[in-house]
Amino acid sequence: MPPKFDPKDPAIAELIATFQTIGLSPSKATDAARNPKNAALLKDLIVTNSLHATSLDEKRASLIATFAIQAGSLGENERTYVVKAIVDGRLKSVDQVSAATKYLESHASPIDEASFNETCGVGVNLSIEEVSTRVKTYFDGQNVDSWAGLMTFINSAKATPELRWASPLEVKTATERLFTEKFGPKETGGKPKAKEPKAPTGAKADTTASDITSPSSTPAAPPERTVFEEGFLGKLHKPGGNPQINPKLTQAHLAATHAKVMTRFPPEPNGFLHIGHSKAIFINFGYAAHYGGLTYLRYDDTNPEAEEARYFESILEIVRWLGFEPFRITYSSDYFQELYDLAAELTKRDKAYICEEIHAARGGENRGPRTACLHRTRPVEESLTEFQAMKDGKYKPGEATLRMKQDLEDGNPQMWDLIAYRVLDAPHHRTGSKWKIYPTYDFTHCLVDSFENISHSLCTTEFIQSRQSYDWLCDALEVYKPRQSEYGRLSLQGTVMSKRKILKLVKLGHVKDWDDPRLYTLIALRRRGVPPAAIINFVSSLGVSTTGSNIQTTRFEQSIRQYLENTAPRLLMVLKPLRVTLENVAEDYCEMIEKPFHPKVSELGKSMIPFTRTLYIDADDFRIQDSKDYFRLAPGKTVGLFQGPHPITCTSFKTDDAGNVTELICRLENGTGGSGTVPKPKAFIQWVAEHAASGSPVRVDEARVFLPLFKSDNPAALDDYLEDINPDSLEVIQGAMLEVGFWPLAKQSFQAAKAEAEKRTATAASSVSAEEEKKAHADDDTPVATAAQLFGNEVVRFQGLRVGYFALDKEAHLGCLAEEHEDKTGRFEGDRIILNRIVSLKEDSGKAAS
Repeated sequence: MPPKFDPKDPAIAELIATFQTIGLSPSKATDAARNPKNAALLKDLIVTNSLHATSLDEKRASLIATFAIQAGSLGENERTYVVKAIVDGRLKSVDQVSAATKYLESHASPIDEASFNETCGVGVNLSIEEVSTRVKTYFDGQNVDSWAGLMTFINSAKATPELRWASPLEVKTATERLFTEKFGPKETGGKPKAKEPKAPTGAKADTTASDITSPSSTPAAPPERTVFEEGFLGKLHKPGGNPQINPKLTQAHLAATHAKVMTRFPPEPNGFLHIGHSKAIFINFGYAAHYGGLTYLRYDDTNPEAEEARYFESILEIVRWLGFEPFRITYSSDYFQELYDLAAELTKRDKAYICEEIHAARGGENRGPRTACLHRTRPVEESLTEFQAMKDGKYKPGEATLRMKQDLEDGNPQMWDLIAYRVLDAPHHRTGSKWKIYPTYDFTHCLVDSFENISHSLCTTEFIQSRQSYDWLCDALEVYKPRQSEYGRLSLQGTVMSKRKILKLVKLGHVKDWDDPRLYTLIALRRRGVPPAAIINFVSSLGVSTTGSNIQTTRFEQSIRQYLENTAPRLLMVLKPLRVTLENVAEDYCEMIEKPFHPKVSELGKSMIPFTRTLYIDADDFRIQDSKDYFRLAPGKTVGLFQGPHPITCTSFKTDDAGNVTELICRLENGTGGSGTVPKPKAFIQWVAEHAASGSPVRVDEARVFLPLFKSDNPAALDDYLEDINPDSLEVIQGAMLEVGFWPLAKQSFQAAKAEAEKRTATAASSVSAEEEKKAHADDDTPVATAAQLFGNEVVRFQGLRVGYFALDKEAHLGCLAEEHEDKTGRFEGDRIILNRIVSLKEDSGKAAS
């Protein structure tokens, strides 16, 4: 793993403070300090040009920070010239700063000011009218015939000399105005119908089998660019476009892959995946699938001390649950012998050595200056002998390491002679006690990428510094070098994702386990009932760039609501039942009502529910004291019943000895009594009826309502995150009631999910790669794809009308879902209904149930 960036480190804190003196915000100053080489250049620009004494706004300060990233190739005079041009306002955009850097790389001092200004767009200020005129002139020379060419046209127009320095927003606005004149208003066809959830932009959910969602049956308008075709992902190289130290390596790579995109998802099997991993899964599997490529699921199992079998199983299950099928399942340990051989080869090339004092060489306990290890110059043969001795068990953990001989003077810590091999006295889950030494991430990752002919090694920006050592090692061994590209990671506010912190929560009993629905591990979200496609939609909607996404949990939950709005059936539900007796109907009165599961999505089906003399409404829908701004039930007041035949009016109520209301006496307003007029209700409430013959109502053993586990937005940053725990994060409601339509819905949902899982698993198992996989892992415990991985109780999900979205918990038991009761429905002996609230119907600020 790369060295951890610590803003509290005195040296880094000093840098951040220096960067803030020129006008950078605290967050931007912190970002600027992350890369040691860029930070050193920025500090030099500040000191050399006395910028701390200059009054800069944040925009110009940001341009200075941007220039520091590019300034390494320029001399001091050229750097000073660009800084002054930013300070005095001649260079106003990142585009201009980039042009200035490029110009000065080939035009050293003395600088021709007129030529510089012309090349960098200094002084160019186009009015909106001028932009519109130039856009139209350019349009007249292009072959554009519809809105489908919009983005291509805008990008090419901005690249012309006439529009090079125009405001990008004004170019876009002028272009859209012109397209409207030429082609009419932009078409909205091709988007999903109202009854369908929003589909993720571009990903095929299965590199060998199925899609994430079903395609629309209506003809689509010209497709919009997907997340895989624009921004960060749109700029990635084509297969074979990553430079090699020897052209023959490219040729061999393309021959082996047939020029396909090859990616990998390489989790460490030392914990359960969390919501941040869903982005990595989506990008790696989705990008390859979009371009007809393939994705490995590779377990990075180089640390036997932290690996457990349940993590391996869970990782495959989650990848498949999210809608993806691996091309192959591999392990870093598959290549232990090859890695060892290359480590020996690196040593033979005098680019690695055995070190017995790494702690002291890195400054010791007092963090003193770095020094070269005394053994750095030891003879090659001696290092080879000691490396063999390490393998044979001569050394104990910490006594010796194999280090790569890189560059201790480089500004990047990832070039400070990283460890390639270390001694670990631990058996490995696959190789047993064969090995006494294990390769590190820094040595393993790039080489296994190379072995597997990965074309795009996609990872988060925390590995930016590692890219230099990644490239160095591949070139040092003259092997195929994949291209590492980094995107911003996904984080959610208001929770913790650290495995160590979650483990502590579990051990101390603050949560029940790693799948506690209050957590944001993917197994917890699954248990809560969040649909996998809703997670993929959410990740896709964020886009992909080099900037990290720190998203509010409320935004994530809103995305889930939007998905469920038109995919979840709706049931009448009463959380806290209050008995209602209709005084003006017969004891045996019963009317069966046909009720659709969704008012707008007929495909979800319908059910028959009884309406009888005895009903139950939610206790919160009645109050003794009426008021003008209250529209639900009160003495003498009328309300409507959702999908019920008639309104009801409360005529009286009963209480217990403590004064609690225990029953309402109401009149059914069916027009049969008195004047025959039916009062018009101002509000409608949910209800369920008592009818033993049909099994109504369905009584819920537990309805679990989850609220944020922590009180603050960033508990991980606190000195003691346990002090931030919300003591009221879980409410368990017993005795809730559901309409009898729950039983056919549960049966239908479970059987449909099971059939789809079996079909998808059979398709995946019949692929060529699956057959090869089966043979390769016939004698080991590699997880295999099964239908059971794709569905469980959580597929039974619905909207409780006016209450929230709910799913069946894994601890629930419904006899009708068992195979032996395939043709039966209703309650069986021993049934236990436990529901988890997925999300409320709208964002709630602390209510137990909205």
